[in-house]
Amino acid sequence: MFKETKKSMQWGEETLTLETGKIARQADGSVIATLGETSVMANVTFAKEQKPGMDFFPLTVHYQEKYYAAGKVPGGFFKREARPSEKETLTARLIDRPIRPLFVPGFKNETLVMCTVLSHDLVNDPDIVAMIATSAALTISGAPFRGPIAGCRVGFSDGEYILNPEIDDMHNLRNNPDQRLDLVVAGTKDAVMMVESEAYELSEEEMLGAVAFAHEQIQPVCDLIISLAEDCAKEPFNFSPPDYSDLYAAVKAAGEDDMRAAFAIRDKQERTHAISAAREAIKSKLSEEQLEDGNLGSAFKKLESSVLRGDVVKNGNRIDGRRLDEIRDIVCETGLLPRTHGSALFTRGETQGLVVTTLGTGDDEQFIDALHGNFKSNFLLHYNFPPYSVGEAGRVGPPGRREIGHGKLAWRALQAVLPAATDFPYTIRLVSEITESNGSSSMASVCGGSLSMMDAGVPLKTSVAGVAMGLVLEDDGSFAILSDILGDEDHLGDMDFKVAGTSEGITSLQMDIKVAGITPEIMKQALEQAKAGRMHILGEMDKALSGAADFSIHAPRIETMQVPTDKIREVIGSGGKVIREIVEVSGAKVDINDEGIIKIASPNADSIKKAYDMIYSIVAEPEVGQVYDGKVVKIVDFGAFVNFFGKRDGLVHVSQIENRRLNHPSDVLKEGQDVKVKLLGFDDRGKVRLSMKVVDQETGAEVTPEKAEKDDE
Repeated sequence: MFKETKKSMQWGEETLTLETGKIARQADGSVIATLGETSVMANVTFAKEQKPGMDFFPLTVHYQEKYYAAGKVPGGFFKREARPSEKETLTARLIDRPIRPLFVPGFKNETLVMCTVLSHDLVNDPDIVAMIATSAALTISGAPFRGPIAGCRVGFSDGEYILNPEIDDMHNLRNNPDQRLDLVVAGTKDAVMMVESEAYELSEEEMLGAVAFAHEQIQPVCDLIISLAEDCAKEPFNFSPPDYSDLYAAVKAAGEDDMRAAFAIRDKQERTHAISAAREAIKSKLSEEQLEDGNLGSAFKKLESSVLRGDVVKNGNRIDGRRLDEIRDIVCETGLLPRTHGSALFTRGETQGLVVTTLGTGDDEQFIDALHGNFKSNFLLHYNFPPYSVGEAGRVGPPGRREIGHGKLAWRALQAVLPAATDFPYTIRLVSEITESNGSSSMASVCGGSLSMMDAGVPLKTSVAGVAMGLVLEDDGSFAILSDILGDEDHLGDMDFKVAGTSEGITSLQMDIKVAGITPEIMKQALEQAKAGRMHILGEMDKALSGAADFSIHAPRIETMQVPTDKIREVIGSGGKVIREIVEVSGAKVDINDEGIIKIASPNADSIKKAYDMIYSIVAEPEVGQVYDGKVVKIVDFGAFVNFFGKRDGLVHVSQIENRRLNHPSDVLKEGQDVKVKLLGFDDRGKVRLSMKVVDQETGAEVTPEKAEKDDE
């Protein structure tokens, strides 16, 4: 009934297996990839006809993590998987980016890729497995896909690169000093197609070495996919790229000069209007048949691309007049918003980001429910890209894949310089509002985020800046690398290469290639040029930071204290009664974890001190010889009981009240009276012995025996 095909290989510490032919047989391509005990099923389907008027490639990639894969039941009221999590969205983008450029140019048939995590061993991350399964499914599907590709993850510890490190090693790198890199690389046998990383100030040489190591490790996987395809691939889909050379020649003849004049305008808005006008002028010179041709959009894009690219490579001329390695003018401002905890406005040319910092307590940490376990995050970065930022009137909705992806890139870039949670026990939330965009708003979020946190008084290790690089690579091998690319240079170029870091090294690298890969020499030159750009931007940012910023008066103050773990129960009390009382009386937020670390938060310093003192009185032991403030709680014939240390009471014997004989303690004391006592010690039964007569009741100073005798006379 089934015609199964199965291929396996040893890959690093695990066995990688690809199998097809048993499940989802009606899909054009279906492969289950297994690494260790992590299995992902990838299913590929594509329409056999193109929709009329389609002027882009409608590829959709979905990645789904099923909770049953890890033996878990989903949380929430409905107890089923709902909208994609951030991890699922980012992984879908991770798979989409390297495969999209490898479809035959001109193929515009609707294509769907669905990856489903079937089993998760909590050791091997399913994102890499999903990428390999997708490549294999596409390769055997018959779709016009010029693969295969493969991907892997690389760690870096003690100067050694590690292939596919375990999930626990990659989780929360900020608190794992032994690991300095989380790098994902995808590519073909011949070239790298995509890079995504979180790094901790790696040098350019170390990062290049990691990419080269990854490319070497994925080549056997490409061979395994080819071996699978040789046994079970379907017949190639009968597709020939459309020939629109005559249409392109007509478009070029009708308006090349107008298009060149439009691209020569340096202001983005004016240039955009001029390009639209040039298009309309060209259309007015075309026939009805040419206007109805479905390839007209492609012909226009080819003309625009040739105008922009040719001038860049041949003459080094960019559309805004800059040199290839020149960064646009930068303006940095901090402290714009009076009531926020920190704010910064970062403007680079026609790209601008308003980034705001909010400092919260432990209650504000984000709870993340993941397949490999539940955890909390105390650093959040949210990126918003409204239509007005590009002068458009568009639909506004929840964050899309672009917003989530750009926000995560900026988040990764800033992770490396955050203070340890033990040193700065705050939840940090950054919101980047992109108010203008013409290239690399994610890198503007990095720069603005660094400035905003410093304005809020967050003790970052150092500033972080980012820059986007571009590439124009011609058929003859000539190329130009562009620093700080514009939107048009990104759209019509061959590479989007974003590098963020400090003056000491790289903290994040993201690369997407639109051609069949680039050489190591091009990547090396791009990294060197990016470093020069990054250093320039850091210099401009430093001008806006005149010194350490004052901590906002509107931000909560947090003080931490450590208590013995055997005292946690006493601090919390039965049913939380004690800790609720502390919160109500002091007015501060109190959070305690299983290790006995207590965080006390409030904008009011007096509230923090009151809560601290209440907790201290519960967990601390009174010291013999110390003087304490107390309150008389009960008077008896032989003395008075005084509450002097939290809820602890002690006896002041009648002989220890004053330096004279008293008939009854009530002669000088009454219940509720405030007194000062010294702890003399403990009797044989452990009862507390206190004294009032050795303490000056007005000043709290101890009274010497000589002074006591003199006063008695």
